Amino acid sequence: MRLPSHPVRRVLVFLVGSLGDTLVTLPVLRLVAAHYPDAERRLLTNFSISEKAAPISALLDGTGLIHGYIRYPAQRRDPRQLLQLAATIRRWKPDLLVYLHEPHGLRAAYRDAAFFRACGIRHMIGVPYRASDQFLMLDSDSGRSEHRSEYLARLLAQLGNARLEDRSSWNLLLSGSEQDTARSALAPLLGCTGILSASIGSKVDVKDWGDDNWRRLLRSLSERLPGWGLVMIGAPSEHERTANLLTAWRGRSLNLCGGITLRQCAAVLEHSDVYLGHDSGPMHLAATVGTPCVAIFSARNPPGEWFPYGEGHTVFYKKTECYGCRLDTCTEFAKKCILSISVDEVAEAVVNKALAVTATGRACELAPE
Repeated sequence: MRLPSHPVRRVLVFLVGSLGDTLVTLPVLRLVAAHYPDAERRLLTNFSISEKAAPISALLDGTGLIHGYIRYPAQRRDPRQLLQLAATIRRWKPDLLVYLHEPHGLRAAYRDAAFFRACGIRHMIGVPYRASDQFLMLDSDSGRSEHRSEYLARLLAQLGNARLEDRSSWNLLLSGSEQDTARSALAPLLGCTGILSASIGSKVDVKDWGDDNWRRLLRSLSERLPGWGLVMIGAPSEHERTANLLTAWRGRSLNLCGGITLRQCAAVLEHSDVYLGHDSGPMHLAATVGTPCVAIFSARNPPGEWFPYGEGHTVFYKKTECYGCRLDTCTEFAKKCILSISVDEVAEAVVNKALAVTATGRACELAPE
């Protein structure tokens, strides 16, 4: 995969997914932008895969990393839609393709490369042509798989160091207006000892811990963290379910599901002291803005692949014999991986993080002087 020797004027980035898939690419998107600062960069992506999924543009607009979008067809096997897509790409004449799509086998990699070559793109980077690029590297000491961000940085190493450990690589460049909206939304929690943010969001059933567990957890935390406020975020479709669960919380609380934009939500999370939730887009959003997470995972994916990136997070993951199934719905074991995570152990982790935050003096940023 040779990089172009001539000046690159247009870069097409291929990524299909949703919020979490996009957030973990931020460092490599910033790497591409730094390597080709004068090039126009467009994202070839799906526009919506779920009613719970915000459009990628709602996250990236404002970062300067992407200048435009090309719709990836929902019916990938429809020849007419593929021909229309090919015509759109040919008209734009990209000089380089940056492939950030999740690997689906060597055959799919070569098929995708052939399609983009037929669209007139001669130079590509990140296409997982090798068998080793189809799989995440395994850390034998920890038993964890390579994180998705680390995997992408490895495939794009020709462009340089993605600097995953540098917080600036994850910067969403939230505006002053977005920060002001977050402060205004959180005003009812002024004076709280600390702010716990949470989300019950999950696009697939196998990642959902269940309302009974959530209700018991919120009741326990409100008793053990008196004076703390709770703000819950999510999609509009999660507002009613969240409202029902919030009846278990005895302190001050907010239900912002569907009430603010995605980037305003990021600002709310930035002002939170601890985040609690499933393996989901909001969890990755909290990790992106540097808020310590307590994350509840199913064993759908290998351990480590989609954990919140960075230090200071606590992840609950039960490595059952069926781990790595990648199922959306558990058809055989009744979700025993995620349902074996107890309310007590999650509550203990949240309380410990909350007390640590209070001890450092980070909490109460919104408290009146």
